[in-house]
Amino acid sequence: MEKEYKKRIVIDSKVHFGKPCVAHTRIPVENVLELVQEGIHFENIIKDYYPDLTHDDIKACIQYALDIVRSEEIHAEIA
Repeated sequence: MEKEYKKRIVIDSKVHFGKPCVAHTRIPVENVLELVQEGIHFENIIKDYYPDLTHDDIKACIQYALDIVRSEEIHAEIA
């Protein structure tokens, strides 16, 4: 899934001000992640919020977020 997700998440300056969205939709990754964070099951996200999504789209949003966090540089201050 790690490389496959890159086909599912797109950044287009003409869609949601360039925020990452699920490909072929106008659904921002951020919105999907908020629902996951609320503990809403994938099936309910699809049924109740975004019927155009698939389980793999939701997993791609999570993988995208993980990759962003992994690529962050950590600057720790030593006391």
